[in-house]
Amino acid sequence: MPDTTYEPVVRRLPDTEALGRAAGRDIADALVRLLADRPEVRMIFASAPSQEAALRTLAGRPDIDWTRVTAFHMDEYLGLAADDPRRFGNWLRTALLDRVPIGAAHLIDPGDDPEAAAERYAGLLSAAPIDIVCCGIGVNGHLAFNDPPADLHDPALVKVVELDEVCRRQQVDDGSFTTPDEVPRRAVTLTVPALLSAGEVFCMVPGAQKRAAVTGALYGPIDGRLPASALRTHPRCTIYVDEESAPDVR
Repeated sequence: MPDTTYEPVVRRLPDTEALGRAAGRDIADALVRLLADRPEVRMIFASAPSQEAALRTLAGRPDIDWTRVTAFHMDEYLGLAADDPRRFGNWLRTALLDRVPIGAAHLIDPGDDPEAAAERYAGLLSAAPIDIVCCGIGVNGHLAFNDPPADLHDPALVKVVELDEVCRRQQVDDGSFTTPDEVPRRAVTLTVPALLSAGEVFCMVPGAQKRAAVTGALYGPIDGRLPASALRTHPRCTIYVDEESAPDVR
């Protein structure tokens, strides 16, 4: 991950739906532009309610040749059944992949050997450059499941991690689980350097519970105590906030 810092573009929208529409249009525009110049576009998607409006907008765009798009996702729980709708790969299928004629979709399947699964997924990711990442920021400032303190220079692309308590509580607050005890304690995740290797990053962060993390990511120190601060090391990053998540002015 480079040490040079940049100022992300911050787009402030009135509410979650407007945020999703704006982000979805921008992502679609980027896809159309890239597909005009190359045979394939490779994308990484977050799987979370904060992304739903943007993905719905993106899926409704008629001028994208999805047959030339390869999709990846950021993370997956350990210990959930393959058909469990709470698995992130299954969520992404419902939100996007089953709604478009996607060329290829590589979904993380931890199986019985998550370390080996992480290694296989890293091989798929590294086969060619990643063009676009569509992500969010966690309540604790995480990117994917890189909870603080995260290694912003992690040499791995994909790894098995333990989820912290704030992260697990967020999954309950998002409505995916009833209690924190139901949330798996481990997951496979792409690392921060893997996510920031993309040519462009689109980060959708609605909701009041994200305001402190957004403020810290934009104005605090860049270090692993708030992993999303690493977004400021990317030269082409756009962050979408609504009135509730808009950062405190500093």
